[in-house]
Amino acid sequence: MNARLCSKVACAREAVATLTFDYGDQMAALGPLGAAGDPHAHDLCAQHAERLSVPSGWVVVRHEALRA
Repeated sequence: MNARLCSKVACAREAVATLTFDYGDQMAALGPLGAAGDPHAHDLCAQHAERLSVPSGWVVVRHEALRA
């Protein structure tokens, strides 16, 4: 099985989380790495998942399993 890499440009770290957006509700959801690559989702490494920022007024929902 090949590891998936972080979606961020120039990042070669292994992805550990998947980020999805709901533009209508101005919400971003960050959860454990999805089972399969989804063209509408973004895989992130631990560093980029922790540093995630969204536009002003948006809400971020983080799956508790990602928190230490």
